[in-house]
Amino acid sequence: MKQTANDHRTRVTKMLIRKALTDLLRQKPIHSISVKELCETAGINRGTFYTHYMDLYDLLVKMENDMLEDFQLALAPLLEQSQELTPVKITAGIFQCLKDNADICAVTLGDYGDKAFALKLISIGREKCLEAYSKYFASASPKQIEYFYAFASAGCIGLMQKWIAEGMVTSAEEIAQVAENIMMHGMGFLKNRQTEK
Repeated sequence: MKQTANDHRTRVTKMLIRKALTDLLRQKPIHSISVKELCETAGINRGTFYTHYMDLYDLLVKMENDMLEDFQLALAPLLEQSQELTPVKITAGIFQCLKDNADICAVTLGDYGDKAFALKLISIGREKCLEAYSKYFASASPKQIEYFYAFASAGCIGLMQKWIAEGMVTSAEEIAQVAENIMMHGMGFLKNRQTEK
């Protein structure tokens, strides 16, 4: 029984610490945040913080790793479907995971977030995307597919940031479809949309 109470207390404490960091990261970069300030925001003492984390960077890395783990778990069933798997399905899965982790995403992909983290998110479905693009563009060389993927994934990061800045009001599926239309049709995507305004 004691163990359960301690586990619950630890979970609540970590939740308070993480919420405090996300709140502070909305206002300024991590190097401008002190452990003292975070503890005051979380309503805990420094000793409690250091029981769980070495420093703020350790906390951020653990938050991001937890989120990546969640993404991989959520996307695993999707990525295992070798039949009928399209890049848009992978992209929709990633955007849905982002929406499910909106608080952390708003920070990690926001103005003061970790830009390398966005690249890690994009790389989750990398192999399956490359495989799907290779089938779509059968005459393209592996190098051309790699270049296309590099260009498209950087665009997806920009799209994610825009989506987060808007409060993720558009559905994950719709954003994924936008990403896919832009990737597959380039500027033609805009011509097709002019009549829908």
